[in-house]
Amino acid sequence: MEMLHLVPGRIGFEEAALILENLVSLRSETVQSLLATCRSVKVKRLFMYMAEKHEHPWVSQLDLARIDFGEGKRMIVPNGRFDRKYHITVPRSHEEVAG
Repeated sequence: MEMLHLVPGRIGFEEAALILENLVSLRSETVQSLLATCRSVKVKRLFMYMAEKHEHPWVSQLDLARIDFGEGKRMIVPNGRFDRKYHITVPRSHEEVAG
């Protein structure tokens, strides 16, 4: 999650997506706790966006109603594609790569 805080300034979106792709065996209880205590709306939205795109099995065990995803829109990258669920703008190419 700390790495996602650096997207897109110091860490590229695609690099972060590749790293999150490998997080297949996380424990849902731990992820739930980390998301609940995380203070960055951008990080939480980006984390869940990428986790769902990669169809990780632990995602279905999370209670997203208990996570504060904040209000308003967040632009992760300029001139990207708007994701309606998480209200973030992601690279247009990411839909083809991880979708």
